Amino acid sequence: MPAHFDTTRLAIRNAALGGTSSRTFRTKGLWADVQAKLKPGDFVIMQFGHNDNNPLADTARARGTIRSNGDESEEIYNPITKQQEVVHSYGWYLRQYIAEAKAKGATVIVCSLIPRNQWQDGKVKRASTDYGRWAAEAAKQGGAFYIDLNSRVADKYDAEGEQKVRATYFNAQDHTHTIEAGAKLNAAVVAEGIRDLKKCPLQKYLAKKAG
Repeated sequence: MPAHFDTTRLAIRNAALGGTSSRTFRTKGLWADVQAKLKPGDFVIMQFGHNDNNPLADTARARGTIRSNGDESEEIYNPITKQQEVVHSYGWYLRQYIAEAKAKGATVIVCSLIPRNQWQDGKVKRASTDYGRWAAEAAKQGGAFYIDLNSRVADKYDAEGEQKVRATYFNAQDHTHTIEAGAKLNAAVVAEGIRDLKKCPLQKYLAKKAG
């Protein structure tokens, strides 16, 4: 991401932790750390979803969320923390992040999850009917900016074709996490999405396009 911004005017901090969901990023205290550092004028770019589609209370991670943007909740016994826990929907957690970041004076941009390296009939699988849609709904409800990163990256994957995408952006062992080339592509698409947003104050910190 820093390659796409004027870092003499903007500091970029990566607070993400691999393996967390919209639920466990909060319950592990990671969001509290971000909140403590937020100040008016800051920007928060968030992307969750890949790990939300997991069991709510398994003994491995217990990181799943309810599959919706609704207000459903379920009380479970968490075998990891050995405590009762109320689990909410994916969209509910996003809406909480948005509200709490905005309360600190930050501008929030929600990105839908990037596509996995999964294909059907020559097209990469998209999340337009589930996590992509719920992220868009939560962003709109919370008054956050939204980048449909899933569709934007999927369009580029489809244009390049399955064989090239598999060989260029992924390794054979992992269909979710890209290698460095994929990370660079995704970062470029995020910058492109920010540039296309209507009246987003983060735009003024983007690096000037060459030429």
